[in-house]
Amino acid sequence: MPSHLSFVETGRAAPSRDMVLRLAARLDVPLRERNVLLVAAGFAPAFPQRALDDPALQAARAAVEVVLKVHEPNPALAVDRQWNLVSANRMVMPLLADVAPALLAPPVNVMRLAFHPQGLAPRTLNLGQWCGHLLERLMQQIEATADAGLIALVEELKTYPVPAREARGDGIAIPLRLRGPAGELSFISTTMVFGTPVDVTLSELAIETFFPADDATAAQMRAIAAGL
Repeated sequence: MPSHLSFVETGRAAPSRDMVLRLAARLDVPLRERNVLLVAAGFAPAFPQRALDDPALQAARAAVEVVLKVHEPNPALAVDRQWNLVSANRMVMPLLADVAPALLAPPVNVMRLAFHPQGLAPRTLNLGQWCGHLLERLMQQIEATADAGLIALVEELKTYPVPAREARGDGIAIPLRLRGPAGELSFISTTMVFGTPVDVTLSELAIETFFPADDATAAQMRAIAAGL
């Protein structure tokens, strides 16, 4: 195997389809990019890419909606590879009440909502810290995928007036701190993905869930939910 890999690296031998897939899996290459590698090596793509409304993805979409629903009274949303909103539970829209309508026209880009001066930026109390965290996540995606759309999105986000990133502080996680209707809201977030996807679209779907970082936020979210 080492000698064969050396031949592949130097162009003396062509990789087999199995080798391309094994190396890509070992390097944790995203499914979309695995297809690119296969095509570049002269093979057909191995992983299908279906539309989100394809019947084959119905069970996965239903699972997403269940997760979003049971997370109430806290906000949760699902996004695609480009950070466009796929779905959200009913606790998200109350937090977007004063966002410019143009930013809420489909496709709604969650990153743009966070950075835009007519989005959540004016109400984000730790804007530099939170947006710095989001930029790190985007850059990690770009390093893994070299996605032109994400590169363009990062360049756009850098044009918005976001302050320099503040120190991390001594908390357990970087929070999202928003000015809410009844005081500060503070959330910590988690990201969920499907564990064994073999479809490109499904592999790129992510659920972002937000949990209250303090009792005051939990109480406010319960009050907002009761008013819906």
